[in-house]
Amino acid sequence: MSLRQHLAQLAACLQEPQKVARFQRLCGVEAPPSRSAERREDEKAEAPLAGDPRRRGRQSGATEGPQPPGSDRNQCSAKPDGSGAPNGVRNGLAAELGPASSRRAGSLRRNSLTGEEGELARVSNWPLYYLFCFGTELGNELFYIMFFPFWIWNLDALVGRRLVIIWVLVMYLGQCTKDIIRWPRPSSPPVVKLEVFYNSEYSMPSTHAMSGTAIPISMVLLTYGRWQYPPVYGLILIPCWCSLVCLSRIYMGMHSILDIIAGFLYTILILAVFYPFVDLIDNFNQTHKYAPLIIIGLHLALGIFSFTLDTWSTSRGDTAEILGSGAGIACGSHVAHSVGLLLDPSLEMLPLARPPITVTLFGKAILRILIGMIFVLIVRDIMKKITIPLACKIFNIPCDDIRKARQHMEVELPYRYITYGMVGFSITFLVPYIFFFIGIS
Repeated sequence: MSLRQHLAQLAACLQEPQKVARFQRLCGVEAPPSRSAERREDEKAEAPLAGDPRRRGRQSGATEGPQPPGSDRNQCSAKPDGSGAPNGVRNGLAAELGPASSRRAGSLRRNSLTGEEGELARVSNWPLYYLFCFGTELGNELFYIMFFPFWIWNLDALVGRRLVIIWVLVMYLGQCTKDIIRWPRPSSPPVVKLEVFYNSEYSMPSTHAMSGTAIPISMVLLTYGRWQYPPVYGLILIPCWCSLVCLSRIYMGMHSILDIIAGFLYTILILAVFYPFVDLIDNFNQTHKYAPLIIIGLHLALGIFSFTLDTWSTSRGDTAEILGSGAGIACGSHVAHSVGLLLDPSLEMLPLARPPITVTLFGKAILRILIGMIFVLIVRDIMKKITIPLACKIFNIPCDDIRKARQHMEVELPYRYITYGMVGFSITFLVPYIFFFIGIS
């Protein structure tokens, strides 16, 4: 057997949903009794087919008659041209199991656009459950909208801006790669879907794993030598953060082991190629005369023309949100630099020492977070209420059901791009201007 065949065999082994389900059971997550019986039947049926990949393919394909939601036959089917599975298929819908007992966990997140909810599951190890819930949130919007502003407002604006540049690049390439490869998520059963918020997206590679790898590595690369701290802190931070996020996606039933490994390695490749240019990009964003026009045009073009989907998915909207945030933060930093609002420390001041923590310093930091986040959330809410009805009116799309309206590209893309562009602009210019005006900058 050649090396290529060995690698293909290894990849197929790492992609098996049974391994995800085994990891979940090892961590104390079990399907309810009705699902457990169904899983045992599936495993018995699949056992004789282990050596025949063609028969395994037919086993997971469509059969005659309608199948219940959540079965592996409800998984994405291959496209006729062999290019992949159609997107937007909903797996692992919650069954009608009645009220959850004290040993069951409800859905972690509900998909507000599809109405899909995670499955009820028996959880015997609650510390691990909450730990992995925290780990998966490290790759969600709530974390990003607090993490990047905290860096920019309280710690180091330069590091915050460059973290955003890396994050946008990694997430954009990850989302595009998903929609090129078009691999479905692990089938349910045997996997228990504790979270389904991104279930309508493809699986390979895991963008949570990519973000969970890129952010801690970039933090250490950007701060080492700029700030005074023992390097062992970075050596501890990177594996802890990365492994927590990566394992949480397997625990939640959203990715196979292969998705996680591919996401990690893909991120290392992206950082190796593009990290040397981050300083150049940040300096261009701040100082070039026509930077805002170039930034907006480039990010908008990438969101519209970079890839297409066969059906609606949250993937396109997430990509527009990422690009809009990156464009808004870059444009805001350009304006702030032009008016002298945010000035980076001179090279003579490096490396920076951690200032002593005083009541005044702590109080100003808390005040900046509270005022800044309230302003950012208000901006986001106002822009959402303006952009969705406006896009519906321009493109003659009914606006009585916001959920259905947002499933149109003509509505979702402008809404996400403009709304989060204004959020990013607020983070790097409007909010720091408010801080300066009231004397807490």
